[in-house]
Amino acid sequence: MPLLLIGIVVAAVAVVALAYWSPGRVTVYEFERGLRYRKGRFVGIVQPGTHWVARRGGSITKVDVRPYVLTVPGQELLTSDGIGIKVSLVAGVEVVDPAAAVNQVQNYTATLYTLLQVALRQTVSSRTLEDLLAGRADIGAKVLEDSAQAALAFGLKLATVDVRDVMLPGDLKRIFAQEVAARKEGLAALERARGETAALRNLANAARMIEDNPALMQLRLLQQLGTTGGNTVVLGESAVIPVAKRNRPAGKGKESVEDKETST
Repeated sequence: MPLLLIGIVVAAVAVVALAYWSPGRVTVYEFERGLRYRKGRFVGIVQPGTHWVARRGGSITKVDVRPYVLTVPGQELLTSDGIGIKVSLVAGVEVVDPAAAVNQVQNYTATLYTLLQVALRQTVSSRTLEDLLAGRADIGAKVLEDSAQAALAFGLKLATVDVRDVMLPGDLKRIFAQEVAARKEGLAALERARGETAALRNLANAARMIEDNPALMQLRLLQQLGTTGGNTVVLGESAVIPVAKRNRPAGKGKESVEDKETST
């Protein structure tokens, strides 16, 4: 009986020791990288695959290295001319150094979020509202320029930074809407004036041509009559007499008739 008890105790101790000392298996997937630690110290990065790690004093921390998008929601900011607006960002991020991302900062996503907030505040506060609205694309470029190097220091690569929204106060929205409407109305009035000017110019050119060539009016009339049917048109003698002759003084016409009667 004592021997049996001793055997059971030895077997139990062996099982516990085996469970404590035997290595564990960790699978690192293709989109991950593993950080191997031994007794709390970082010893290297492990690539995708299955790895054995000692249970006593060893561990592997997995880090997702796929690119992702970080959204910075609307931040209440003041422009250089004292106008309060809200600006939101979207940033394309990639973990290029997982060891630095995990070991250099406590939470690399939260650290990057704060970094983008500060860079955005500095960019907006240095420009007027008019400059911000006119150069909206420049805001993201400036934030990227100011943040990229600092993000790289803790293992993150900023690929892109773009402005998602620029939100104005309600009264400013109404003012800008009125300004846009006034600009559109002005452009429409300008186009109408241009059209009227062109029409008047065409009429003036036509009048000048008819004055220089009176027969053109008769030709145009005959051409128009040829395209229509079912109408009765009565033409008097004056309709085919050139304008220059119709405008002669009445006396000259009577004298010519009397001369013809005398000659006959």
